[in-house]
Amino acid sequence: MAETNSAATIGVIGGSGFYSFLDDVTEITVETPYGAPSDSLFLGELAGRKVAFLPRHGREHRTPPHRINYRANLWALRSVGVRQVLGPCAVGGLVPEHGPGTLLVPDQLVDRTKSRAQTFFDGEPLPDGSVPNVVHMTFADPYCPAGRSVALGAARGRGWEPVDGGTMVVIEGPRFSTRAESRWHAALGWSVVGMTGHPEAVLARELGLCYTSMALVTDLDAGAEAGEGVSHEEVLRVFGENVDRLREVLFDAVGALPKTADRDCLCTRAHDGWDLGIELP
Repeated sequence: MAETNSAATIGVIGGSGFYSFLDDVTEITVETPYGAPSDSLFLGELAGRKVAFLPRHGREHRTPPHRINYRANLWALRSVGVRQVLGPCAVGGLVPEHGPGTLLVPDQLVDRTKSRAQTFFDGEPLPDGSVPNVVHMTFADPYCPAGRSVALGAARGRGWEPVDGGTMVVIEGPRFSTRAESRWHAALGWSVVGMTGHPEAVLARELGLCYTSMALVTDLDAGAEAGEGVSHEEVLRVFGENVDRLREVLFDAVGALPKTADRDCLCTRAHDGWDLGIELP
């Protein structure tokens, strides 16, 4: 039985390849107080679950990581009923053990971005005149433990042994790291480097959404390999080689996530004790 009373309960933020082959997909346009999201939402049903797919960079991949409207993206998903989000992404491996084709489900995050709006609670008035309070959200554990468990199980069920845990460092982009930066990241014990995992995760937490990252390693970062450095062509090639099995794992995870009414994790208690000052969708 499909979940009811909302357009979707699960959100997937990723490329159009994750939904384009579904038989029955409805495209809807969503406006938010923070402007337009990266693209329309594409609604479909999978394993009895109502799912909203959102192309992170737009369906034609024209929005670079530092210009994505992350606040609008997460707000739009919540506004249609989404309460759990899966965020597949392409990353670079910072150690040789995490080479191309590795699937890592991180449990920690480091923010090295520079110019991104990363909170809904900044005291700035919204278009309707309401004003969010300043809120300091707990973020010690940035990813949903229940979602992580489901993602790991889905990968193993497809014979793709994932890396359980690790730190994703998120850089501003759109350029790749220098060798010095890459070696610095590795020396600090971080596992993979990406450009989109923040502020996606913290904004999800601020909205009380469960958020799980599924990081596909497409290359060894500049400091972990001896060639000419990371190229966009190489990233696209490796992602294309792995997108089918990533989609299978992702869809298995969708079916295995807890029902909305059964969620009982730290994400659902993010607002405990806080007066937000605004009404969430």
